Amino acid sequence: MCGIVGYIGARKAQPILVEGLRRMEYRGYDSAGIAVLDDGEIQVQKAAGRLAVLERGLARDPLTGNCGIGHTRWATHGPPTTLNAHPHSAGRGNVLLVHNGIIENYETLKARLVELGHEFHTETDTEVLCHLVDEVYDGNLEHAVASALMWVEGAFGIAVIDPRDPDKIVVARRGSPLLIGVGEGEANETFVASDVAAVLDHTRQVVYLDDGELAVLTREGHEIHSLSEYSPNGTFNRVEREVKHIDWDLERIEKGGYDHFMLKEIFEQPSTIRDAMRGRLLEDDGSARLGGLRHLEEVLDRVERIVFTACGTSWHAALVGEYLIEDIARIPVEVEYASEFRYRRPIVTENTLVVAISQSGETADTLAAMREAKRQGAPVMGIVNVVGSSIARESDGGVYIHSGPEIGVASTKAFTGQLTVLALFTLLLARKRGLSLLEGRKLVAALEEIPASVEKALALDAQIATIAEEYQRHANALYLGRGYNFPVALEGALKLKEISYVHAEGYPAAEMKHGPIALIDENMPVVFIAPSDAVYPKVAANIEEVKARGGRVIAIVTEGNHDLDGKADHVIPVPATMDPLQPLLTVIPLQLLAYHIALLRGCDVDMPRNLAKSVTVE
Repeated sequence: MCGIVGYIGARKAQPILVEGLRRMEYRGYDSAGIAVLDDGEIQVQKAAGRLAVLERGLARDPLTGNCGIGHTRWATHGPPTTLNAHPHSAGRGNVLLVHNGIIENYETLKARLVELGHEFHTETDTEVLCHLVDEVYDGNLEHAVASALMWVEGAFGIAVIDPRDPDKIVVARRGSPLLIGVGEGEANETFVASDVAAVLDHTRQVVYLDDGELAVLTREGHEIHSLSEYSPNGTFNRVEREVKHIDWDLERIEKGGYDHFMLKEIFEQPSTIRDAMRGRLLEDDGSARLGGLRHLEEVLDRVERIVFTACGTSWHAALVGEYLIEDIARIPVEVEYASEFRYRRPIVTENTLVVAISQSGETADTLAAMREAKRQGAPVMGIVNVVGSSIARESDGGVYIHSGPEIGVASTKAFTGQLTVLALFTLLLARKRGLSLLEGRKLVAALEEIPASVEKALALDAQIATIAEEYQRHANALYLGRGYNFPVALEGALKLKEISYVHAEGYPAAEMKHGPIALIDENMPVVFIAPSDAVYPKVAANIEEVKARGGRVIAIVTEGNHDLDGKADHVIPVPATMDPLQPLLTVIPLQLLAYHIALLRGCDVDMPRNLAKSVTVE
């Protein structure tokens, strides 16, 4: 959702805040704004639309202070107007605040504040926080923020400044990510951000806040306190927190010569898949080493059932994981939408392993589902990309996918990273459950070949761009697959929807006859994922059915298979691999097809409308 950045130090705040917002614009791009304190004077600029609009305003009228906060918005309450843009201000002392999250009881709080004489000017839930802090302000900003938050229901990551207490930024979180950037060397400066990408230009030393914590940032450093232990008499209990070193290469965050982050991230997949496997494959043992699961060893030995919980693309990866684990490790698996899991009285026990999958590790629904599973006594495991994220910290054990920063809103390399880790996890479980050494070694060998095979699939980019030209104006599409490739059909359809705004649906190929076949004509392209696997003859028959009804067919096939030449309108060959690993290859052409269609339609590939990279509100 929204992105927050803050700076206090000796340098001018404006360029640091703007660059931080640029690195986080994928979190929301409905509006942007910054507020700076300069010798006790408040300077604010806000603008609806992309960050570039704000930058043009700042070029005409720059801000000059050394302490400030910034925000890029994904709208939840109130339309994306300049008035509703953050930072918000309120009250006699002009409390200035930025917020990521949703205040669930804001209407109740607003009504009470109006009774006390406060005047509201926006349609946002965030403005309530400004007035609430101002109402309880007693000369100390952190005490006012802590007191105000005692009344708040919902999720928040906030940063607050006030000219009455000018030499600090007060930040707090509950449900929305925040990290502190620690000034390096002799630099007297401190940063705060929703995402580590916003501070990497300035420091590699960060501290991650946990839920229910408040921090006071000054030029000299930071102090962290527990909100739950705040006393109305104005006392805190200080929390000590380890400083983490971030190894991400800043160049990996930049486009690196590609036109879009999404295209760059698609082409990074050979290396990110290698990174996900590095040091984890045990060739001699035909198994995998996943150090993050050492605390779950006993659980893995006794587990009777696995429940995956995830959203969006991660949910599709979980579906592949279900097929992998049931097929190879022979453990029953269920896949749950995280947004539904905790609302339907799920049945989990100490012998049920709940696995939360999330690129960011901050997805609100997935985090809530994981917490519900823990509340019921189930062990929980995380599969995430972002080191130090909430899911990573709160799970009993987990595995990082090591995909590096993923900036494009439509996930690509994180998906194949998740699939890779799920294959490793399956291998580990299967060897514990009786998979033979020979079969384990076969799977290891096949995994080692995947990065090179992905490179071959990426070499089809020009062919796929040509196909995209033919279908760019179609308003609907159908994606069909069977077995391991049914989730790939769902993912392919999602990619097309996300970035090109074309209506697309994914189905198991056999389900086509139970309704969707009525839609097939020359204006409904049908994408078949049809590698030479155990169900290929069935999929080939489904292709014949579509052609008999005048449909246009794009077929993803295995290299060397020419059965569909002359039957399908377009044939895209990918390298052969074992059936369980095919999704790592068959998804590549679908990512490229979505990208090129979106490009031809004039869509913003990296920042599609109405979407944000990390959904940190329910």
